[in-house]
Amino acid sequence: MKEKLLLIEDDTAIGRIVKDTLEQEGYCVTWATTGLEGLGDFQTQPFDLVLVDWMLPEMDGLTVCQNIRWESDVPILMMSARKEDADKVEGLQGADDYIAKPFSLEELKARVASHLRRWQRYHKQDVIEEHTAYANGLTIDWQRQIVCVYQQEIALTQKEFALVRLLAKNPSQTFTKEELYQHIWQQATLEDTHTVTVHIKALREKLKDSVKNPNFIQTVWGKGYRFIGEPL
Repeated sequence: MKEKLLLIEDDTAIGRIVKDTLEQEGYCVTWATTGLEGLGDFQTQPFDLVLVDWMLPEMDGLTVCQNIRWESDVPILMMSARKEDADKVEGLQGADDYIAKPFSLEELKARVASHLRRWQRYHKQDVIEEHTAYANGLTIDWQRQIVCVYQQEIALTQKEFALVRLLAKNPSQTFTKEELYQHIWQQATLEDTHTVTVHIKALREKLKDSVKNPNFIQTVWGKGYRFIGEPL
């Protein structure tokens, strides 16, 4: 099967030549022109590698990398006209590799092929986690998107499951309401924190999780929320 690549680049000329070049190498390339569009593409289909520009409309490349890393260890190659060492170090905080514009297409092809080889070796050794059990009766079936409390299935909306998945897959990490809104609702800015608050409240009620003495979702006052469930 062809490897699937996600290209996030707002410059039409660069995007077209990179897409055409990689497709000539036999890859299947999906091209997005904004950060939010690229994040939406990533969340709706699997990819083997992501190429992302730093300066993007709606959501910059660093934020796109951060959102992808909350869900996946897929290789990310950042492309940018910023060439200072400090910029490269910053870019590599979320990405696996950094290539400065203008770059050689031959070098780009070589880097893509190298990261794909490592990713494929990693996947051969990777064991897919189908479900996780936590103390206090919580179980999450990741593949079927089913959440149970003491073996009783809980009816969650898509947004509620997306919230619990993001929090539980990144235990002890505090997410701000803005970060949750960007990731789950795929909106660049949070105009009303009420949306996130309402969904967290509904999720807690369904999980029978106390605000004052939580077992799963803890409020970090003045910052946001984090998952504190203990895996069994």
